[in-house]
Amino acid sequence: MSPKISHPNLVVPHSKALRGLFTKLRDVNTNCQDFTFYAKRAMRILAEEAIAELPSKEKTINTPIGPYNGVDIEVEKVCAVSIIRSGDALLESVRECLPSVAVGKILIQRNEASKEKEPIFYYSKMPPGVEDMHILLCDPMLATGGSAKAAIDCMIEKYNIKKDRIIFANIITCPEGLQAMAESYPEVKIVTACIDEGLNEDKYIVPGLGDYGDRFFNTM
Repeated sequence: MSPKISHPNLVVPHSKALRGLFTKLRDVNTNCQDFTFYAKRAMRILAEEAIAELPSKEKTINTPIGPYNGVDIEVEKVCAVSIIRSGDALLESVRECLPSVAVGKILIQRNEASKEKEPIFYYSKMPPGVEDMHILLCDPMLATGGSAKAAIDCMIEKYNIKKDRIIFANIITCPEGLQAMAESYPEVKIVTACIDEGLNEDKYIVPGLGDYGDRFFNTM
């Protein structure tokens, strides 16, 4: 039985569009071209929702007719960090929304030869002053949580980034991943488009959609 869904900083957007998009993305018969098309639409929704979780303040502006009480999201000191390579796809959706955003990269791959599929860290590159920025961590799938935790470990230990400045955006997650993140990093806010049933024996999300990077970049 999957663990109870539990994370103190979990945000699940309620967009009616996502169910239809997920129907296309999950379908084994969806080819790479169509998968990429629908994935970009879903990731754009997710990117906007993740950006909306950044610090903000009330702001009143004038329309051509009269005043409007709105909100001003602080996007000046933000770094979008992708977990290479499927995270690069989501990163581009963030950059479409924030063209001038600083970018960081972390390369972590899970060990497919082992039963636990533990993450292996290879590389990271961050912009100067990243320790004072808010982070949008991008990775479409949160399964065991291993890669996400390794990426956050790197950002905290190597770059002195504060845990509560990290927003982790992903398309699909599961109870096991959320529980793992809650135990290690409850301060990190998670913005996900969907929570699936759980993991199978190979540590893939069920029902999931297969390997996101392979389907998006046509390397199956």
